[in-house]
Amino acid sequence: MAVERNVLGGELEPCGTDPVTGFYRDGCCSTGPEDLGSHTVCAVVTADFLRHQRQVGNDLSTPRPEYSFPGLRPGDRWCVVAVRWLQSYDAGFAAPVVLACTHERALEVISLEALRAHAVDVPADPRSLG
Repeated sequence: MAVERNVLGGELEPCGTDPVTGFYRDGCCSTGPEDLGSHTVCAVVTADFLRHQRQVGNDLSTPRPEYSFPGLRPGDRWCVVAVRWLQSYDAGFAAPVVLACTHERALEVISLEALRAHAVDVPADPRSLG
């Protein structure tokens, strides 16, 4: 099995376990052919981000137990759909991003510069940020 990579080129690190996130509910923003939405951005959700997502029809605050979804609160780390994060970014409500935990496939949708502008983590080698 190939090692999944983050947007910085390193090994993908876990995003969050409280609540347990990821398309596969393994705590990581891993992706695969079943993940049609590309849940690849490890975001630290904010009240503004959650409010914006609700306004555009993506309610991330309401629990949905049938999908093992607890509902999010500000400060939760969650693997969000890359297009949804970009939507909030374009509207001025981007959530902070944990780069080491954001899957490299997010770069198919979002520029590294946009992600870096909202980064809340510092990699072991800060020079990798350019």
